Amino acid sequence: CIIDHFSTTTKGFTLPVWVVAAAKSATEVLLGSPFQCKQIILIPNDEETRIISVSSAALMAEGSQAIAISYCDSGLPLDVTQGMEIWTSVELKKQTLNIQESNKEESLHSWLKLVAGSGVGTLDTTGEPCLSSFAYELLDLNLRSLIPKGYFLHLEVVFPAGKDLAQRTSNRSFGVVDGLSIIGTQAEVQVSASPDQLKNTINELRQRCLASEFAGNLIFVIGENGFDLALKLGFSQSSILKVGNWLGPLMVAAAESDVKQLLLFGYHGKLIKLAGGIFHTHNHLADARLEVLTFLAVKEGLPLVAIQSIGRVSSIEEALLMLNSQYPQYVQRLWLRIANEIEKSSHTYISRYIPSSMQIGTALFDRKRNMRWCGTQGLQLLDNLGVTSPS
Repeated sequence: CIIDHFSTTTKGFTLPVWVVAAAKSATEVLLGSPFQCKQIILIPNDEETRIISVSSAALMAEGSQAIAISYCDSGLPLDVTQGMEIWTSVELKKQTLNIQESNKEESLHSWLKLVAGSGVGTLDTTGEPCLSSFAYELLDLNLRSLIPKGYFLHLEVVFPAGKDLAQRTSNRSFGVVDGLSIIGTQAEVQVSASPDQLKNTINELRQRCLASEFAGNLIFVIGENGFDLALKLGFSQSSILKVGNWLGPLMVAAAESDVKQLLLFGYHGKLIKLAGGIFHTHNHLADARLEVLTFLAVKEGLPLVAIQSIGRVSSIEEALLMLNSQYPQYVQRLWLRIANEIEKSSHTYISRYIPSSMQIGTALFDRKRNMRWCGTQGLQLLDNLGVTSPS
């Protein structure tokens, strides 16, 4: 089966789906089945399957190994993974782990050994592949039943262009190094800057607020990294709403839906835009982060030499590292100013459209995925949510 990977009509799926399709194709070929260029992929908590295209698959190493190739098609022209080549190499190896004697965590992953090949991002703290729980569930649902008893699947994923493409992302800001992460919480791509995505998120917000268990608290997180970190820090999943870049309209919708306390939780290099009055945060529409940082440094009363140093860096993260190194006495003051300005600016934005007493707090995390700075309201909301605030 020969296909043109750029002419396929299957579009709009997240990176983990394309990885799993290639891995499934390679595993089937390894087990002796003929290559299928269309893979039926099961989706967690979804009765419908998806048909995903795979470019090629073949046996290697005298039949002890198989490789398959797919091409990511998110349907987004500005997505760095659009058209990206994906290699998956699989081998079957005999189990050496006695599952009955193993602990729960070992048992859960005993059927799979996932290796981050070239271009696949790893966590700088552990060296483990950066893989979302949804991506693992996809692998488990589609591959585990194929593995013969007594064996485990050794799966290596390679993104040939991953290291170069990662330079155009904020992965390193979230502690992911050497390539692209395999993350996602659903099969279909959500366009964070599209009106449809805004409409869908507002509908989800309103449904949350109408639920009988809704207690009036809501947490906005931007993107997969923020969502993953929020769960690890102990935020209740029922209170978390993963949002895109339309933060302004979503905050107004929250106020209209009688949300009492709203926490904005995100990477400092993203949410700083709100401090400058930019409430659609997609970089392709507006990016004045360094200008906002410079203005806030002036308001905070930093000395001229520090402000001039900020003007010479090329990113928010670089500014933070520079200040930590050269002017550590001003770092905490400046970033607390940012958090408080985000809260103030957000209240001002909402008041343009609707009278509201909704409390808005801010909690910011850094490139190492540590929650570092909170506004005055943010500290109070964290206490109300039972989450430990930064020291």
